Amino acid sequence: MAHTADLIERKRDGEEIPVAELSEFVLAYARDEVPDYQMAAWCMAVYFKGLTQAETFAVTDAMILSGKTLDLRAAIGRKVVDKHSTGGVGDTTSVAVGPIVAACGVPFGKMSGRGLGHTGGTLDKLEAIPGFRVELTTEEMVAQLREVGMAIVGQTERLVPADKKLYALRDVTATVDIIPLIASSIMSKKLAAGADAIVLDVKVGDGAFMKTIEEARILAQDMLDLGRRSGKEVTCLLTDMDQPLGWAVGNALEIHEAIATVRGEGPPDYTELVLETCAHLLAYSDLGIGIEEGRRRAKAVIADGAAYSTYERWVRAQGGDPDPRALPEAPVRLTVRAPRDGFVTRLGARAVGVAVLDLGAGRRTKADVVDHAVGAILFAKRGDMVSAGEDIAEVHARDDAAAAVAAGAILAAYTIADEAPVARSVVLEIVT
Repeated sequence: MAHTADLIERKRDGEEIPVAELSEFVLAYARDEVPDYQMAAWCMAVYFKGLTQAETFAVTDAMILSGKTLDLRAAIGRKVVDKHSTGGVGDTTSVAVGPIVAACGVPFGKMSGRGLGHTGGTLDKLEAIPGFRVELTTEEMVAQLREVGMAIVGQTERLVPADKKLYALRDVTATVDIIPLIASSIMSKKLAAGADAIVLDVKVGDGAFMKTIEEARILAQDMLDLGRRSGKEVTCLLTDMDQPLGWAVGNALEIHEAIATVRGEGPPDYTELVLETCAHLLAYSDLGIGIEEGRRRAKAVIADGAAYSTYERWVRAQGGDPDPRALPEAPVRLTVRAPRDGFVTRLGARAVGVAVLDLGAGRRTKADVVDHAVGAILFAKRGDMVSAGEDIAEVHARDDAAAAVAAGAILAAYTIADEAPVARSVVLEIVT
């Protein structure tokens, strides 16, 4: 591509690049016409100089244009909703949200990814279910949306290939943490996947990529702008990830927790986030209802069993066994006990996530094999009062040695003090 060095130089000097020129630059990179070293230089220039909203949209639109796109509304004749989380520890929200929304009569279609590092991936969790297929064709996904009302599938190779290529480059050139490019990466996939309305869950805190509420607000605003420029309805929930979400961390254990939540028996913080997400998705649907009515209907389908029935139909439709007893179990369990009386004032999400990763529940490289059975159950969380010797967690491991190491790491993630911490909701802010 001619003038690539000039474009990099202009961005390095803080100039706004015209939309058409920037779009062609990204598309040329996707076609292998711009070498990695030049794209890496541009990314570093963006790291220091940033992107305007118009530039961010140009990059996003070009990444969408680099591959195939879906139009689910045209395919099924209904408005389709979706959600996305920026990644955390113990976050299996989609697995509970989908059946609840679908049981309310609203199609829920989602393309998900795999985990890398201490944050889990929805596809890995679903593959803990024996027989569950995450790789569906577009035709299979559309048919399932019509028949069951929901589908969660893997992203196809043809969807936003430019993003996959660019992210791999950013990952090895210290340019991942550029908020406009994070927003562009997330939203290009969401917009190409074809839903009409999206609830974005932006995690904040120790176990999240966004460590502060200020960073999360900036990312949320960038994603809202991209969605609206594309004609989509978008809401961002800024949610607490200073401690793990719910009680379970680990693939099969989190599926158990999602099932319990769909049955009305889930942890308070997980249930709160699920209901908030469902309320916004239902308000965005073609039912013509508001957020409070959406929340009421979500609670109703949980209470009358319709949500769990939908979960069972969905899992069977994708080849899985919905019986919780079919989920794999680790052979070794080791309890973690409180060292003193007091209140849990902190439970480090990242430390717990890394401890479970080390058990084998995640992957450090894309080639690693995931152990779906291992993980941890957290009996005590922030604000809970505990007594010395009380069980506060339980490690599920393959062998005694791994269990002992994980138990030590999880105990170290707890802080217990004499005074209770100030209570706070899992939903910190709602950005619309």
